[in-house]
Formats: sequence, C-alpha cells, structure tokens
Amino acid sequence: MIAVEVSHRLGAFALEANFTASGHVTALFGRSGSGKSTLVNIIAGLVRPRAGRVVVNGTPLLDTERGLFVPVHRRRIGYVFQDARLLPHLSVRQNLLFGRWFARRAEDGVTLPGVADLLGLAGLLDRRPAGLSGGERQRVAIGRALLARPRLLLMDEPLSALDEARKAEILPYVERLRDEARVPIVYVSHAVAEVARLADTVVVLESGRVAACGPADAILRRADLLPVQQAGEAGALLPMRVAGHDPAFGLTRLVGAAGTLHVPALRLAEGSPVRVRVRSRDVLVALERPRGLSARNHLAGRITTVGAGDGPYATVEIDCGGALLSAALTRHAVHELGLAPGLSVFALIKGVAFDAETIGATTEVAI
Repeated sequence: MIAVEVSHRLGAFALEANFTASGHVTALFGRSGSGKSTLVNIIAGLVRPRAGRVVVNGTPLLDTERGLFVPVHRRRIGYVFQDARLLPHLSVRQNLLFGRWFARRAEDGVTLPGVADLLGLAGLLDRRPAGLSGGERQRVAIGRALLARPRLLLMDEPLSALDEARKAEILPYVERLRDEARVPIVYVSHAVAEVARLADTVVVLESGRVAACGPADAILRRADLLPVQQAGEAGALLPMRVAGHDPAFGLTRLVGAAGTLHVPALRLAEGSPVRVRVRSRDVLVALERPRGLSARNHLAGRITTVGAGDGPYATVEIDCGGALLSAALTRHAVHELGLAPGLSVFALIKGVAFDAETIGATTEVAI
C-alpha cells in the first residue's frame, strides 16, 4: 500500500496531493504540468516537500511533522526515467549488475537470469547500449532497477520517448513485470491506452491536486476526468478469458461476465486472462437483439444510469452480467429510443474496435 499526503510549492506551481492506493500498479495520470513528475520525485526523495507524509507498505519514508526524511539511497526505490540513462561503456550484463550493487543483500531477491528472462534480455547481455533499440534500452533500465531489490518501482513516463512500434514491443514486458515481479509500481503517464492496460488504481492529477482516485475501471469510464483531446478514449475495462480461436476468419473468442466478444486473433493460449477496454464511442445501443447487422458482438444488459449534459451527447451506463459498459450517444438517440434506467438493451460493438491498444494480457483476472 502507498499513502501520500504532501504539500509543496515550486515557483507559482502549488502541489497539494493526498491519496492512498494498493495493488500492483498505481497510475499517476494527467496532462503535462499537472504535477505528476514532481509528486513521483517527492516519493523518490529527490524533492523535499514543504510538508507531508509518504508511507510505502507500512514503512514511513517522509513525515515532516516528526522531522523524518529518509535519504534517497536508503529508500530502496527503483526509478525508471523517460530515457534509459544506461552507462554507455558497459555491456547490458554490466548495466544490470550495476543495479545489483545497490541491493542490501546480494544473495536475496531477484537474480540476473530471472530478470533477463522476465524482460527478454537473455540474448542481449553482451551487447552495448548503442546497439540496442529504444525499447530494449528501457527494458535494461527496468531490469537494473529490479536488481536493486526495490520496495517500490517508480516509472516516470517510460514509454513517452518511444515510437508506436517500440511501445507495442515493450508493453507486454511491463505487463509481465506487473504480474510476476511482485514489486508495487507507481506508473506516471498521460496516455489512456497505457493506463488502461497496466493500472489497478488511477490517481488523476489536475493543476497540482488530486481530481479523482479509484479503481482503473471506474476512473477510465468517466470522460470528464480525461484531458479533452483524449475524452474519446473513455470506456469500460472488462476482465475476460480466451475461449477459442477461429483461424479461418482470423478471430479470437473471449468470454467473461459481460458475455462473449469476437476480436481480431490474439497470440494467446486458450484460458489466458485478458483485460479488454471497450471505448464508449465504440458502443451502440439497441432495444432488441439485431438481425442482419455486421457487428458481431451483442451484449445483453440493463441500463443503470443515463447522464445527459447540456451538449449534444449523453453517457449511458449498462450493466452486462455485473460488468459495466458505457456508451456515448447523442441525446437525440436517447430520447428517440426512450433510454432510461432499468430498461433492457443490447450493447453492440464492432470487432474492428479492438486492437493492441485495447486488449492486454494479465495473470490477475478473476471471472
């Protein structure tokens, strides 16, 4: 568990943040300049706030009322920056072992072979950083941090300097890190797709203050909590499992509490758990199960809420077997269909709405 309550001022910028989070990955989410990096630097001990308290897994690292400030080198916190910051004259193996140098007991915790296997680095150990791709360098930086046996891993926008291909390359490794390394992670990002794939808890920062904090599925359904340019990325997170593959049509069948989804083929074995993001803008609503329609995914449910603002759009939330979906519809459509809480409907989703940004693997799904 991570508990943070800090007050700090840097020039004209004021940070007043208070949150508690548990789980594998806590995402600090918000637009640039919202205070994410300042907050993560306070947790790391790189910035000493005017007042506050930071506790990680029951161990206080900062308590200004008690005059407690644990120095950086004693906090046992791993830090992965936007750029890998590897030592160019050392091999991958030597860069990784540089992290081990900071471990309190070299014989305990993760091992070099274990980290190399976890992050896909076994074939790169003898290479120098100059011969690595951006994604490979970041994986080495993560491995170096893990080998320091941290009680907490801080990742400050680790994918922001990578192109889309390199992001797609490294995200599965970060998912494995989340599920297998057993080190809590604070993950800083302004990208909805990354947060949706990785986070258990989301802390939304806005102008130095916590605008919202809660489970990822609850926070990311709310378009009002996302930056305007990413409001269309709001949607539900569904825990599901791979039920089968249809190679003839290049599809994979997923099952979960919400029902069955057919998505583009996934390279996952049957039974593999996945987290599926269903964007509100990709959901249509029908009063009856449709016939003669190209959309293959029809999820039966009951409307729980209809949120209509002053603009042309409304958000309709639908309970599908205990899983909540949201649909972004025009208020005209809501009126014409008579959509209201308690009404039984079908949520329709095109198969092309799903891609690498909306489906991520996990080992922590319970259905």
